[in-house]
Amino acid sequence: MGKKVLAFDVDNTLNVAKTPITAEMAQLLLQLLDKFEVAPISGQKFAQFIIQIVDELQDVTPEQLSHLHLFVAQGTQYYKYQNGKWALEYNYALSDEQAAEISRALETAAKELGYWEEDKLAEGDEIIENRVSMMAFSALGQKASVEDKMAWDDDMVKRNAIAQRAKELSPGYDFEVGGTTTINAFLPGMNKKFGMTKMMEYLNVAKEDILYFGDMTQPGGNDYPVVQMGIETITVRDWQETASVLRGILATCE
Repeated sequence: MGKKVLAFDVDNTLNVAKTPITAEMAQLLLQLLDKFEVAPISGQKFAQFIIQIVDELQDVTPEQLSHLHLFVAQGTQYYKYQNGKWALEYNYALSDEQAAEISRALETAAKELGYWEEDKLAEGDEIIENRVSMMAFSALGQKASVEDKMAWDDDMVKRNAIAQRAKELSPGYDFEVGGTTTINAFLPGMNKKFGMTKMMEYLNVAKEDILYFGDMTQPGGNDYPVVQMGIETITVRDWQETASVLRGILATCE
């Protein structure tokens, strides 16, 4: 295949959104780790990468983990496995003032438009989460059921409206739709293009060495910046389609 790195969006590409990868996907990733550098890149925080991906890799070896690269918060943070633990290689953190300004813009926009769903939150859940180097608006919180999340904004009309209004309220930041109920908010340019550029730098590869998988590759989707970079991209509907492609890739490696 000629690729050195397989890079993946997470939600709806490797898993059902906000849930651990399946045993089938875990087995595929374990096989890939023997042949490629594997680099998930997502707006999620580090703890979710561990819960949804790493913890499901049964009997993974330290050698295999050394080929797994976690590009957190769209690649504004990077964790590498070394000396028996996950080490933070870099983190482009927001200041407290920046985080507060973004939060105000998102909350105000959602309330103005009638999309602030605080009454639907599970106990202890939150709509706006500080992910250190970016902020994430999740309309129903993190704990809502997959079915509720899928039904809330399946055509992205609500999130696009919130993102547009938040940008008007706080023009110094970018607001990008992702996941099923999510808007990622960050400093200008700190999207997946930034993350993929850092990935190439830290893994010492060129664009031609990477194959990227994502479910939101259309203009406006959070995977679209990768397409714009000219990185070879496979658009998938769900994790099952990703798994099917990966089985084909592994078959060519035998």
